[in-house]
Amino acid sequence: MKNNIKVERAIKGLTQEDLARKISVSRQTINAMEANKYVPSTVLALKIAAVFGKVVEDIFTLEKTD
Repeated sequence: MKNNIKVERAIKGLTQEDLARKISVSRQTINAMEANKYVPSTVLALKIAAVFGKVVEDIFTLEKTD
């Protein structure tokens, strides 16, 4: 699954640490998601989308291999 968390963070002017605090995870978790090494739970994906004021599908995209 691909995501555009890094782009959305840049638009909002948030650091990985800022986003991590807002959704109650570690900065390392944000880093792993941005590197496509960690797929978030549904709840976490919804929290991320809410921070950016978007729907989950605007942040996360399924790939053909998913």
